[in-house]
Amino acid sequence: MQQSLPAPAARFLGGTPWRSLAVALCLVAVAPSLASAAANVSAGQAEAKEVAKSQGNCTPAKVDVMRYAPGREGSTVFKIGCSEDKDAFVLVQCRSRICALLR
Repeated sequence: MQQSLPAPAARFLGGTPWRSLAVALCLVAVAPSLASAAANVSAGQAEAKEVAKSQGNCTPAKVDVMRYAPGREGSTVFKIGCSEDKDAFVLVQCRSRICALLR
């Protein structure tokens, strides 16, 4: 059964085929920001691993993103597992490409 739109929306969109198009256009508008967020996180992983190795005496094994805050002054906190001990890990915070050991 086909759902009908409220009268103003039905006049604007012209029916259900246009609703699908409107949703698709909204998704296309959001996709680039999601892609850039993923690129920013992955760009900081190499620097985070280097900090874990040099300052934390930890040979990096597994990298998890604990927190990601996008924006002009965005930051990412990585949890980096150490290969020496499977329960050991360090936390590294990266702002842009500048990373510091937290713990």
